[in-house]
Amino acid sequence: MNTLSSVSKQSGAKQFMHGIQVLMARNYIDNLREEVRKGMREKAEQGTYPSRPPLGYRNNKQERTIEVDPENAPIAQLLFDLYSSGNYSLAKVGAALSARTGRRFPRWYVEKLLKNPFYCGVFVWEGKTYEGTHKQLITKNLFERVQGVLQGRNHPKHRSREFAFSGLLQCAYDNCMVTAEIKKEKYVYYHCTGYRGKCALPYFREEDLGIRLGQILKDIYIPDDVLEMLQTSFRNDLNRSEMLQKQERDRLTKQLSVIRSRMDQAYCDKLDGRITEEFWLRNTADWQQQEQQVLLALKAFDGTAPDRLLTASRILELANKTYFLYLSQKPEEKAKLLKMVLSNCTVDAASLSPTYRKPFDMIFNRAKTEEWCARGDSNTRPTDS
Repeated sequence: MNTLSSVSKQSGAKQFMHGIQVLMARNYIDNLREEVRKGMREKAEQGTYPSRPPLGYRNNKQERTIEVDPENAPIAQLLFDLYSSGNYSLAKVGAALSARTGRRFPRWYVEKLLKNPFYCGVFVWEGKTYEGTHKQLITKNLFERVQGVLQGRNHPKHRSREFAFSGLLQCAYDNCMVTAEIKKEKYVYYHCTGYRGKCALPYFREEDLGIRLGQILKDIYIPDDVLEMLQTSFRNDLNRSEMLQKQERDRLTKQLSVIRSRMDQAYCDKLDGRITEEFWLRNTADWQQQEQQVLLALKAFDGTAPDRLLTASRILELANKTYFLYLSQKPEEKAKLLKMVLSNCTVDAASLSPTYRKPFDMIFNRAKTEEWCARGDSNTRPTDS
C-alpha cells in the first residue's frame, strides 16, 4: 500500500513539474513575442520598415536598412506610370508588366502594390503611419493620382482610342516613362510624364513618332536573298541532323538485337548445362544493364522531332517582312510588332535607342555590318516602296 502511495505521489509530482514547465515556456514565448513587437515598433518609429519591403526595394541585412532594388525598382515605377494615365485597367497593367518581365502580375497583386504608400516615403505599421527613411520611388502627387484612378476619379475624357505606343518608350533624360494625351480632340502627342520634374524631352506627334519607330524595324531587315540562304542552311542542318539521328537509331537497334540474342543463347546454354548457373547470373546482370542503357538511348529519340527549323524560319521571315507590314498598319498594330522585337526603347530629342529582344539583337548586329556571309558589300537595307 505504501509502495502504491509512493508511486502515486511521484507521478503527481512529475505532472505538476510538467505543468510548471509548460507555463514557464508559455510565459517565455509571450514575453519574447512582446519584446520582438516592441523592437519592431521602435524600428518603425525610427523610420525603418520592420518587415519585408514591397517590389522595388530590398532589405540590406548588413546595415539593417531598406534600399532600392535596381532590378525591380523600374518595374514598380512603370506600374505607377502606366496606371496613373487612366488608360489601363488593373488586369491590363499586369499583362503589360508580364509581357516586359516574363513574370506573373495578378490583378490582386497589382492593386496591392498601387495602394501601398511605401513608394512615396511613408508606411503603416500596427495601424499607425510613419515617415520612412527609405528613398521614394514615386512622388506623393503621383501616388494620390493613382488612388484617384483606383477610386474611379481622374478617368480620361476620351476613350475612343488607345494610345498605341504607351508603355513602350522611356525618356532618356530622367528615365521616366513616355505617355500620351490628345490635343484639340484629335491629335495624339507623346511626352515625358515629368514625374521627376521638367526635362528636355519635347512633344512628339504620334505620326512622327511612328515614322521614327519604324526605323527600328528597318534596322533588322534581312534581304530576300539572305533570307533564302539562311533558311536553306537551316533546312540542310535539319536534314543532316535527321540523317545522323537515323544512323544512331539504327546502330542502337542493332546493338539491342545483339544483346538480346546473347541473352537468349546463354539461357539455352544454361538449360542444356553448357554453362554454370553462376556464369549465367553474372553475365545476365551485365546484359540487362546494357539493354536498359540502349532502351533509354532509343527512347530519347521518341517525340524529339525538333521544331527548331520552324521557329527559326518564322523569326527570319518576321525580320524580313516586319518593316513592310509596319508601314501598312494602324498605330495599335505597329505597337504590337514593336513589342515583339523590343524589350526597351529610350528616346531623346533627336534619336531612339532600342534594346532588341533575342535573337533580334543578333540580327540587328549582322544587318548593321552586313556580315550575312562571306560576300556582302551591297546595300541590303529596304526601301519604302
